[in-house]
Amino acid sequence: MSSEQTSSKRQHVVETAYRLFTQDGFHATGIDRIIAEAQVAKMTMYRHFPSKEGLIVEVLDERFRRFEEQLDRMAAVPKQPEGMIEDIIAWYGRWFDRADFNGCLFAHAIAEHGSPGHPVFEAAVRQKESLRRRMAHILEKRMSGAEAETASTAILMLLEGATLMAEMGQGGKAIDAAREAVSDIIAASRRT
Repeated sequence: MSSEQTSSKRQHVVETAYRLFTQDGFHATGIDRIIAEAQVAKMTMYRHFPSKEGLIVEVLDERFRRFEEQLDRMAAVPKQPEGMIEDIIAWYGRWFDRADFNGCLFAHAIAEHGSPGHPVFEAAVRQKESLRRRMAHILEKRMSGAEAETASTAILMLLEGATLMAEMGQGGKAIDAAREAVSDIIAASRRT
């Protein structure tokens, strides 16, 4: 088997696992189901992913890469910091409206593997912390570093809460409230 075919099989397993984990959760999705739905041999699965934990980390890392690429494309368009933060909020709003929206895979990973130091927990935390740092970096153009750290943490909490509300069927209301609160946070930093 060529390295291209091996890479393709590996990617197919990751995509299948992503779909199943998103739909049904990590604990509820067994390796045998992933093997069956991906239509790969058990040996192929274990050659690529010796453990379910390793597969989960790979799925999270793949989702993280895709999210970062989307944010990088948005950031490539020159805008004021407020516009860059609004782009992130708008991305969440579009995500909430997608037919395949099932909540945040990273938050679900933290909920199901909630032990600091656990590889799945750490993979999920990397994504959340990366988004917070990205927003802090954006906000440092408008406020001090300490204020940007505090504001980015607050915005992340708003987005996480909005995501939970979207899972409850209130995505539009949640994203509007988050947008308003973020605007207030940024405006307050200008007054200090």
